[in-house]
Amino acid sequence: MHIELGQLVPDFSASATGDTTITLSELRGKQVVIYFYPKASTPGCTTEGGDFRDHKKAFDNANTVILGVSRDGLRAQENFKAKQDFNFPLISDKDETVCTIFDVIKLKKMYGKEHLGIERSTFLIDAAGNLANEWRGVKVPGHVEEVLAAAEALHASR
Repeated sequence: MHIELGQLVPDFSASATGDTTITLSELRGKQVVIYFYPKASTPGCTTEGGDFRDHKKAFDNANTVILGVSRDGLRAQENFKAKQDFNFPLISDKDETVCTIFDVIKLKKMYGKEHLGIERSTFLIDAAGNLANEWRGVKVPGHVEEVLAAAEALHASR
């Protein structure tokens, strides 16, 4: 499955930190940034999450919710969130339901071995639930600022 820009993002419900369930359709009226990261508590994922944390107020001002997603279990997500003082929910997608909707599971190579894993990707959903922007194969430096600029521009255009 691959969602095209401008298409309605299929609804989903997923377990998240803080003993909550995130349901995408319940966030209508707000823009949503969903960023996928390979593994909790690894250097790149920690840096990216910290950048989102540090810019959360600006995202709030742009009427934009931030959601982080990986295949880690809830305990690992809770520990990652607490240790890094993240101020937004992390979704545990062990069964890859959300990953599949956004087509982020890719064949990767590490130390000469191939495995399936999450391609670092970010998606911006507009307040009506449509895919407004996507970034795939993300490099962390400067990425959050680019997503924020897109979220602010989208919010300003309403």
